[in-house]
Amino acid sequence: MSWQTYVDTNLVGTGAVTQAAILGLDGNTWATSAGFAVTPAQGTTLAGAFNNADAIRAGGFDLAGVHYVTLRADDRSIYGKKGAAGVITVKTSKAILVGVYNEKIQPGTAANVVEKLADYLIGQDKRAEP
Repeated sequence: MSWQTYVDTNLVGTGAVTQAAILGLDGNTWATSAGFAVTPAQGTTLAGAFNNADAIRAGGFDLAGVHYVTLRADDRSIYGKKGAAGVITVKTSKAILVGVYNEKIQPGTAANVVEKLADYLIGQDKRAEP
């Protein structure tokens, strides 16, 4: 399955997120939903935050023209909030999944979809190991 198919079907297609992207661990965009543009600088900042989240914990972070307050940041997941909307980002062994939800979607619903896709991809990586 292509990265774009994961964005279109497994993220946005669920209705649990309104916009989505998949980034490489270097922050480069691999796939994105229409109209959702993560700049290279934003991708790099996000990717780096999984290793050292101090800056985004203190000042939040920007993605696709929106500034988010950081709710959670660890080596697996970074959650951000802007009003009643927000973003869920999850790191796998190869990629970073990004799912944005609006005020009509429960944050837990969005988190569940993004986290479960990450778990699936991590499981796929483990099966490919010798």
